[in-house]
Amino acid sequence: MPIPVLNLAQMRAWEKSTWATGQTEAEVIKRVGKRIARRARKLTRTDDTILILAGKGHNGDDARAAKTHLDGRKVKFLELLLPAGDLLKVEMALREKPALVIDGIFGIGLNRPLGDAWQKIITAVNAAKIPVLSVDVPSGLNAETGETFGAAIEAAVTLTIGAPKIGMLAQAAWSYVGRLEVADDVGLVPCSAQSELNWTLAEDFENFPPPRTISGNKGTFGHAAIIAGSFGYHGAGVLTAHGAQRAQPGLVTLFTQPETYAPVAAQLAAAMVNIWTPETLLPKNASAILIGPGLAAKKDSAELKHFTRQLWREAKVPLIIDASALDFLAAEDFPENAVRVLTPHPGEAARLLETTAEKIQANRVQSLRDLSKKFGGAWIVLKGSQTLIGRDETVREDARPAIFVNPSGNPQLAQGGSGDLLGGFITGLLAQPALQTDVGKTIRYAVWQHGATADKLQSARTNWTIEDLAVEIGNTI
Repeated sequence: MPIPVLNLAQMRAWEKSTWATGQTEAEVIKRVGKRIARRARKLTRTDDTILILAGKGHNGDDARAAKTHLDGRKVKFLELLLPAGDLLKVEMALREKPALVIDGIFGIGLNRPLGDAWQKIITAVNAAKIPVLSVDVPSGLNAETGETFGAAIEAAVTLTIGAPKIGMLAQAAWSYVGRLEVADDVGLVPCSAQSELNWTLAEDFENFPPPRTISGNKGTFGHAAIIAGSFGYHGAGVLTAHGAQRAQPGLVTLFTQPETYAPVAAQLAAAMVNIWTPETLLPKNASAILIGPGLAAKKDSAELKHFTRQLWREAKVPLIIDASALDFLAAEDFPENAVRVLTPHPGEAARLLETTAEKIQANRVQSLRDLSKKFGGAWIVLKGSQTLIGRDETVREDARPAIFVNPSGNPQLAQGGSGDLLGGFITGLLAQPALQTDVGKTIRYAVWQHGATADKLQSARTNWTIEDLAVEIGNTI
């Protein structure tokens, strides 16, 4: 099940309800220590040195508990109680170039500005440019607001305990939090708190997509129709088709511009390729439609704009609008119970809402809701770090209020063609009737799989390309 993103009061109440059952803080700390050590081992190699910085609070206790589980690693442990005198010890330990620093100095209980001595310690850790694994929250970061208490550790990975805290998802916090991961199996009782934001877990997709029926055929599993590619952007059409194919619908048909037909068709075998003209009729059996990737050279086309808006108003099958086609949209109604999906990055979202990308990023949750409301309750995939998936719950009675945060992916996804591949993968999944019964889960899975595949590639090699991603997407378990 997804995990609610909590504020600090909710986190404290959850802890209190856990202690009321007889579970002890000592047992939870022991479990947290094991999780920290497990993650630290994955971030290092045998015989590497790990420097542990432990404060006097529970974060320090968590870091201390990790010491005995760091098998095969050299551990240097520093207990930081008197910052003025501890600075030199920290600087000397950092000069030895450990492979990893475990940050257990301060936790979510910090509620005051840091003194100069503590700020100097944090500055020294950041200046060393050594990867940091922060426990629960980067030391010095306000987990409620995402602001710092004067300075904060810049973590490579933050392993937060139980559930993400709301401030850690703020844009201001991203450079400190690094990759946010959740240790959800540490002995706390099931969380009863609810939140509009929910953190997706890989376990949410166990046995998903569901097994196919033996008696099925290519007609059973849907037909993805794609309008993509224009002069100078023919690769977008190819990548989008590959993304759809990796989702394994029964059929994929790509419609591209006349000038890009030859290079696109030459790179596709199983996918059918046709030329798009204003007179084009999409396949009658199309079960999901995508329009937009690589249409930049045709962005002023009145025919494409008319075609897109007509699909929006009339198509009863899932319609996914991406890239250039987002600019073709108007705030128009679409058929009852039809599925509409918009996949903007912050700049595109800003154009749709007539604002700036900075304002979109300042409140991504509200931006998603505003987009969905403007476009009739459409599903929104607001791309970027911690991609958001959801829609406005006030527009349609069957809409769910939750918005989901995607945890997978890495900065190397910032390559041309990444979004085209994702758009195709979403479409290939939504083309399948069996995956249209829970549209939200299907979209979440597509986004998670896209990011998780990038993580898998990054762990194996550092110079992977979107073409590599196109080969692997859908293959991450």
